[in-house]
Amino acid sequence: MTQLVIRALTERDTGLFSALDVPALVGKGAFGHTYVPVHRGGEYRPDWTWVALRDGEVVARAAWWGGPGDETPKALDWFDFAEGEEEAAARLLRTSPLRCEYALMAPPGWREMPEVRAAVEARVAVAEAAGMQVLVERFRYEWTTGCPLPERPGRLVFRPEPDDAVIRDVLGRTMEGTLDAHDSKNVAELGLEAAVDDAMAFLTWLPSPRDWWRLAFTPSGELVGLHIPAHNPAGPCVGYLGVVAGQRGRGYGYDLLVECTHDLVSRGATRIAAATDQGNLPMAAGFAKAGYPVSQERIDLLPAREA
Repeated sequence: MTQLVIRALTERDTGLFSALDVPALVGKGAFGHTYVPVHRGGEYRPDWTWVALRDGEVVARAAWWGGPGDETPKALDWFDFAEGEEEAAARLLRTSPLRCEYALMAPPGWREMPEVRAAVEARVAVAEAAGMQVLVERFRYEWTTGCPLPERPGRLVFRPEPDDAVIRDVLGRTMEGTLDAHDSKNVAELGLEAAVDDAMAFLTWLPSPRDWWRLAFTPSGELVGLHIPAHNPAGPCVGYLGVVAGQRGRGYGYDLLVECTHDLVSRGATRIAAATDQGNLPMAAGFAKAGYPVSQERIDLLPAREA
């Protein structure tokens, strides 16, 4: 094969991103998204968009995403390659200096769809060849006003808490024995304090007001956990739900989700995004009970470790 050229795009040639003709079976394209660079009113930066070219033709592409004020990307959003160009795609990921999680989106039940399954497995295999590792598979949900609004169970009392130190303490208590793969990994590798730092950094990065955050208590005053209704850059979302270790097994995660839903609807939300690990069976059951339909499945892959 001829020599491969791997480089970032510039404002002058962002059209190269769309020159790769691959079926939109998985990823952003499968859900109606299009690649639009920031200088044309979109959300993708040319210098965070990389292509592999062979004889001037695009054979692989990747686009990383970050918020307007971010100095480094938050996620690898797009990753596609032509048939037979798996090695070029792996080299693209290895060559780019950008390192963050790859959130590979697929339709619900993708394993039962042969073409979609092949597209998912091909991308996972190439990402792994580039040094990435699968962390977890997740369900993504989207509640809309076409879904019933779940009735509040009425078992808990919710209060604002302006003191970040108190919030940090509660977050730490919800991470003890957590079923969330990201939090569990952070606790195991970095320690509880650093895991709380990471969660707080994400929650304060969200553009919604801090005073929406709520602690949950039993009527007798026992702490149960917290819920954080939020907006991410795309719209309303369930920012965080957590039950402290001593209160688990009572179905309180459902109560938190319902209250979070009501809070967002009261603030005008007509759509609410949410997600949980597929292995977090209690929370997945809570979303199903609350009437949140699964809109996507997602595979989260960790970035390659630096040598």
